Amino acid sequence: MPESTRPESTTSESPQPESAPLRLAVAQCRVRGNPGDRAALRAGGEEVRHLMRAAHRAGARLVLFPEGAFCSPHKLALSTAGPGQVGPADWSRCAWDVLHAELAQTARLAGELRLWTVVGSVHPLTPPHRPHNSLYVFSDRGEPVTRYDERMLSETKVSHMYTPGAEPVTFTAAGVRFGCLLGMEVHYPELFTAYERLDVDCVLFATAGGAPGNFAVEARGHAAANSYWAGFAALAGPGAGPAAPSGVIAPDGTWAARCPAADGPAGSEPAVAVADLDDSADSAATAVRLARPWRRAARGGRYTAHLVADPRSADRTVL
Repeated sequence: MPESTRPESTTSESPQPESAPLRLAVAQCRVRGNPGDRAALRAGGEEVRHLMRAAHRAGARLVLFPEGAFCSPHKLALSTAGPGQVGPADWSRCAWDVLHAELAQTARLAGELRLWTVVGSVHPLTPPHRPHNSLYVFSDRGEPVTRYDERMLSETKVSHMYTPGAEPVTFTAAGVRFGCLLGMEVHYPELFTAYERLDVDCVLFATAGGAPGNFAVEARGHAAANSYWAGFAALAGPGAGPAAPSGVIAPDGTWAARCPAADGPAGSEPAVAVADLDDSADSAATAVRLARPWRRAARGGRYTAHLVADPRSADRTVL
């Protein structure tokens, strides 16, 4: 499974010094749509851990995986409405024991590699409540430190599959403050603006797919509009759709690193791309040091003192 070979990707054969800018890895992995397929769940876990090791070899201190990294349940896989029809999901068909075991192994490896790991999976609730669609955050000690639950669900997800989350989630790793978003939440700019107000340095966005290029374009726009870094993680391979490749977006909206794009009908291959979240870099310095403080000042009443009471201003019908 190749690592990104894009020239803007930063690679290393040894871990970063603690004083260096955090090196973020973003992964793309294969689509697996049936959470009742025990063998597929195990294969998904093995692939996630393979990519974790690749991120570690590249010197990353945090790796982001897509929504449904072990399995992204297809809307028909658990439907009780019959073959080919969307209906309420029967989550008793999910191999919860296998999924839990794969998450536990992933957490242990995060501790062994000293690698913060953010991975998309389904989080069960107490029956009869439907599960959350979530991002688990494992620290570099292998501990689950928090979890983000998708809030703005699609119509199918909220009607038949999941319980929505209720709040934003932030965490700090190696001095960098992160926020998390998931699924189709890239369509909601207010969620990204809210994280700017929460003073994050980087938003981690994980998805399972989307319309041709739209999700990536929107993610780049949100990063540029809020002048922060963003990780964009999508699924790869047949059935993933055109949202891949995954990558790291700089605060000016440009790609700092990106996984290899699709080369044929099979779609993109599993891979990782890495970049240093370095605010002194050309692609970040102006956005972080100038644009972001100015926008905060503008939103905070910067123009109030310059307003005037002038009849020529108030009358919109005069030339």
